[in-house]
Amino acid sequence: MYLADSRTTPQPSDTAGRHPLPGRRAVLVPGAVLALGSVSLITDVSSEMVTAVLPLYLVAGLGLSPLDFGLLDGVYNGVSALVRLIGGRVSDRGGGSHKAVAAVGYGLSALCKPLLLLAHSVPLIGAVLAADRTGKGLRTAPRDAMISLACEPGSRGRAFGVHRAMDTAGALLGPLVAFVILRAAADGYDAVFTVSGCIAALGVLVLLLFVPGHRAAPVPAEAPADRAPLRAVLRRPTVRRLTGCAALLGLTTVSDSFLYLTLQRRLDLSETWFPLLPLGTAAAFLLLAVPFGAIADRLGRRRLFLCGHLALLTAYGLLVAPLGDSTALAFVVLALHGSFYAATDGVLAAVTADAVPATVRGTGLAVVQTGQAAARFVCSIAFGVAWATWGDRAALAVAATGLTVSVAVSALLLRPSPDASPEPVR
Repeated sequence: MYLADSRTTPQPSDTAGRHPLPGRRAVLVPGAVLALGSVSLITDVSSEMVTAVLPLYLVAGLGLSPLDFGLLDGVYNGVSALVRLIGGRVSDRGGGSHKAVAAVGYGLSALCKPLLLLAHSVPLIGAVLAADRTGKGLRTAPRDAMISLACEPGSRGRAFGVHRAMDTAGALLGPLVAFVILRAAADGYDAVFTVSGCIAALGVLVLLLFVPGHRAAPVPAEAPADRAPLRAVLRRPTVRRLTGCAALLGLTTVSDSFLYLTLQRRLDLSETWFPLLPLGTAAAFLLLAVPFGAIADRLGRRRLFLCGHLALLTAYGLLVAPLGDSTALAFVVLALHGSFYAATDGVLAAVTADAVPATVRGTGLAVVQTGQAAARFVCSIAFGVAWATWGDRAALAVAATGLTVSVAVSALLLRPSPDASPEPVR
């Protein structure tokens, strides 16, 4: 893997935004992307250790009902929506303080991991999870802005794919570490939370020491900075369409925890093996993130984004269908789940980065991410209610029906307008 010289800054690309200018030395990804990927890898080991055991800890360990778990899962996945705009906007101020805002977010999440040792009621657990997700909300947009600003527009899909692959390597290791700790420690859950906190602190240290700060490009005198960047971002039709589609699809995207619980009940897996379910998703994500990012750069990022949701829809259908409860079902469902993330997570960020200028990149990314996160918050609560009322399979069937409609509507909204100016993606 070739690295860009950290002393150089990205140069302008061609007008199509697909390839570097002639004579440029080709690089796979800039060093800043790899540094951020390392931070995400370490942080995801910590986060996924908790995520892997949290559903079973809450439902089996503390005896929460599906409705209670749905509320907490909604908090875990949706509270970040309330602060993503703050993180994006603050990081765009002062010439681009993306690293500082990201460091605050990573640090806050690291502090929350050990607090799970002290929380044993729904309100306290909800408060800790809300603080943890606040940290995630603060750091996501600035981190993605740093990635997009470090690379050429025509290679953003690949850069985000490399970052997501490294991030997912951490997601692959996290459940494995949790599995080993649960089998070896007497107080398994407490040990998982303690080790998770130590690893998260290491991620913050790597960010501070090895990730270069970004200096935003100066704004020309004839084009002064907009004093209302959020309004300026929302005036862009492409951003409005992307936000609408991300929110619509998020309303019918069942959270990972609920999908794993459904699969665990379908296969009647023991509590010991439950933390390994996320490994299937992470393995597929890790293998496909980079090639899918490259495919998105060449064949169209919007198309791949929609195809990813079709893979998720297929996974829903397999869980709902009256098929045999075999181990093969788990492998196929988890592979499709990982394919969904590989085709959508970094790809959506790359599409959004193409739609907004560098001076408001963090704000633009935060707008789209906020719409998606808020919708998934609503989905978690609604799915918890549906599960408690109708059962897991009926609730998932309703989600699959809604996702089918959402994909069809999004395909219409994301079609390039014939009178629109050319964009660097198709």
